[in-house]
Amino acid sequence: MIKSLSIIFPVFNEELRLKSSFNHILIFLKKKRYFKIEIIFVDDGSIDKSYVLIKNFINIFKKYKTPNKVKIKIIKSKKNLGKGYALKQGVQKAKHDWILTADIDQSVPLSQICKWLEKKIVNNKYLVYFGSRTHKKSVVKRDFLRKLLGDIMSLFVITILGLKYFDTQCGYKLYKKSLAKIIFSKMKSFGFEHDLEIVLLLKLKKIEIKELPVKWIHKKNSSLNILIDPIKMFFGIFVIRLRF
Repeated sequence: MIKSLSIIFPVFNEELRLKSSFNHILIFLKKKRYFKIEIIFVDDGSIDKSYVLIKNFINIFKKYKTPNKVKIKIIKSKKNLGKGYALKQGVQKAKHDWILTADIDQSVPLSQICKWLEKKIVNNKYLVYFGSRTHKKSVVKRDFLRKLLGDIMSLFVITILGLKYFDTQCGYKLYKKSLAKIIFSKMKSFGFEHDLEIVLLLKLKKIEIKELPVKWIHKKNSSLNILIDPIKMFFGIFVIRLRF
């Protein structure tokens, strides 16, 4: 079903986790696939060595004999404008038929999409698939505080926005390119709350989202501020509520 895939990684101050992520990407690329791949890193105004590390990785990758089906590139923002904005930039540049957004820490491994395809749970019936940590078949490893924050967030989403989805924040999402370009072009929320706006924009177009199981493991050294960012997101939820 998938003949070509664009994978988008938003990146902000991730130098401590990039080496591990590069290894995961290379392992994924070595596996047998039946579709073309482009990987797009979007550096969202990092002030550490993230951009340099990614550029070095791309240069080294070009020297190895790799299939013509794989291309890697990077987009650099001068300022930190938010994860949503980074993804919007990546979607604008994506060329392949399907677009996968994923977190750079590989909390959900890239190989997850191969498992979805092997089990034939991705098909032409849906244009959007969300990885869901609340799916009954998902395997999730995270600490109590993060689980509590996730549960509170889900309650806010259901109560304030009236959405039926229990996990909108998992970064592992698959879109048909033609639809993604339309939805992301209309998106105005650039922080972590952008996922909620995407769901609402899809709802307006009467596009159904298929939630799928994932294997999700919390990784250390996240650039997410567990105290400040949730507050920003709660505020963002109310802003989205006013707009919709």
